[in-house]
Amino acid sequence: MKNTFAALILPLFLAGIVVTTSNTSCKSRKKEKKIEFEQAGGVLVDEIEKNVYPLPTSAEVIKMLTDLEVGYIFGISNPAENSKKYIKSTDRAINLGGYGADLSYATLYNMQQEVLNYLSALRSLANELNMSQIYDESWYEKIRQNYDNRDELVRILTDAFQNTYAYLVDNDQETLAMLVVGGAWVEGLYLTTHVSEAAYQIAGISRSLLEQKKSFDTYMEITKPYADDPDIRDFLEILEPIKKVNEGLGTSLSQQNIIDITKAVEEIRARIIK
Repeated sequence: MKNTFAALILPLFLAGIVVTTSNTSCKSRKKEKKIEFEQAGGVLVDEIEKNVYPLPTSAEVIKMLTDLEVGYIFGISNPAENSKKYIKSTDRAINLGGYGADLSYATLYNMQQEVLNYLSALRSLANELNMSQIYDESWYEKIRQNYDNRDELVRILTDAFQNTYAYLVDNDQETLAMLVVGGAWVEGLYLTTHVSEAAYQIAGISRSLLEQKKSFDTYMEITKPYADDPDIRDFLEILEPIKKVNEGLGTSLSQQNIIDITKAVEEIRARIIK
């Protein structure tokens, strides 16, 4: 991945500059090298930022739910067998993101059979998008070995989502990358609002929902450069119900706010998972 390459090459690049500048007594040459490094460093930083997953991942969202000590609910995730229904690359990308959230949900609650089911769904969609190597057996083995270490599981899951995003961006598939992120955000919000029949009664849910609103605002910003892309435009149209709800929210949420968010994400998600 380009971001990994940048992270490796930057220290070597800096070391090369230190050696070069230490071997010359000419101040102007040192200044010239410093400018060259700053310019090159700027390019590297831009490249790193370009390839970094732009929102909190669904693993981090689900971690907030486990911290609230709400129980796992069977049946609220998108059934793994639905993965066979998604034929268009855009639907595959959106639901790849969604299944990433479902996998995070099962993993962080140590639902091992569900983990296998969603890993299979992810592999199926990733294979169709030429990313099967990201969700291979070695990755699952890392999950299996760390079931009792929630923080490490978040890191393992987050790394996979980051690699998925970076792969798509590196291969000039920014549209699909944006759809993966959007699908993950929707499913994360759906799971958050459906961990109870009355989610608004759970202490801390409001804070989680407000954090996800911030993520939504960020998502709307990062998709602006792709507003003319028909696939992005169609997806943003699907998100319109939650956009309208969010526009009326303040810094705290009422019971009615949470009910409105829940209804909006149900409408959106129904159109996504079909």
